[in-house]
Order: sequence, then structure tokens, then C-alpha cells
Amino acid sequence: VEFLYCDLASMRSIQQFVQRFKMKKIPLHVLVNNAGVMMVPQGTTEDGFEEHFGVNYLGHFLLTNLLLDTLRESGAPGCSARVVTVSSATHYVGELNLDDLQSSSSYSAHAAYAQSKLALVLFTYRLQALLEATGSAVTANVADPGVVDTDLYRHVFWGTRLIKKLFGWCLFKTPDEGARTSVYAAVTPALEGRGGCYLYNEKETKSLGVTYDLELQRELWARSCQMTGIADVTQEVF
Repeated sequence: VEFLYCDLASMRSIQQFVQRFKMKKIPLHVLVNNAGVMMVPQGTTEDGFEEHFGVNYLGHFLLTNLLLDTLRESGAPGCSARVVTVSSATHYVGELNLDDLQSSSSYSAHAAYAQSKLALVLFTYRLQALLEATGSAVTANVADPGVVDTDLYRHVFWGTRLIKKLFGWCLFKTPDEGARTSVYAAVTPALEGRGGCYLYNEKETKSLGVTYDLELQRELWARSCQMTGIADVTQEVF
């Protein structure tokens, strides 16, 4: 195991991390996008993005795109490289406001978190379409860990924290249990060559209906490219 530092709240840090990783000239078979903040007070990342959108979504969007060439080189027919992006059931109540992705007009920590998790699902489906269209031996899937007993809840309503403290042992998954779907998505032979799946409790299920909207996927991807300063390669493909 080797640790390389990467701050998902900083595009500069992400770029430096990718550069350091690529200098090692080693393959990349699995990328699990699992960083996140939840229900934090209104704030911004180093680059001025709303914190939920910047860390949970844009950071992973940029990281994945910068590593895409390495993933493609690492995958092979019958042994695809895999991108596993961790979303949340909260995406089911999320709304994507393309006119205010930064939640600047009216801030709600819950709405901002839900929007970031919704964006991750839309991103994954668009990414999978790109990978299929270019014949890449890479797949992209979404993992929903469920409700897990971690410190991620430290900013939620005090009543929710109290319930977690009293009943977490029976209502919440342990961190090990919460990781199972991500690990399953990363290694199971059942998903070899299969992407565009939303996985919960190690089974494929349906995500929110709007996540299958191809135009919304396209528009979010284009906006994300503009915000992170990278080229929109999907324009050449679709």
C-alpha cells in the first residue's frame, strides 16, 4: 500500500496528484471515487466552488477525466479497468439546477448535498456512454453504500445525531458493511464488461428517473468541462 495525497477541494492538488501517479508508470485497474462532505455549512473550495458540488462532484469529475487515458491503457478485453463512483440514496430527492449549480441563490445544505450526489449518477452514465462509444476496455458504475455509521454525520441536525448515537448499532451499517457494494463493483466477475449500473446492497437497481435523461447528462458534462477547464471530448464522439 502506498499513500499519495490528493485534496478533492483543490483542482491544483488533483492535477499534482495525477502527475505524481503517472510518473510511477504503473497501471490503474480500479478507481473508486469515494471522497465527500455532507451537510456542511455554506462554504467554497479553493477554486470558489460550493463545497458539496466542488468536493463531491467536480473533484471526482476532474480526477476521473485526467486519469482516463491511464485507465484505458490498463484495461483489456475480458479484464476491463473499472471506475466506481459512490453516490447516495439522497440523490433520489435531489434536483439539478443548471442555472445555479453553486446553490448561490438560496443555500440548503441538504439540497446541495443531494444535488452533488445526483450529479455523480448523471456523470457516471455519460462516462459509460463515452467509454462504450470509443470501444474502451473500461467500465463505469455507481455504488450506493446505504446509511453508514461514520463521522460524515457530524454536521447534520442534532436530533439526527442523537438517533445515530442511540440506535446506530441497529439502524446504520458499519463502515465495513458500507464498503461492500463498492468492493463488489470493483472486483466481481459478474460486472466484467458491464457499466452504467446503479448498485445497492451488491445488486443492480434503478436510479432516479431523471438520471437517464441524455440531454441532462450532456449539459452537465459540458458545464463541468467548462468549470474545470478541460476539453469536452464527448463532442467529438456523440
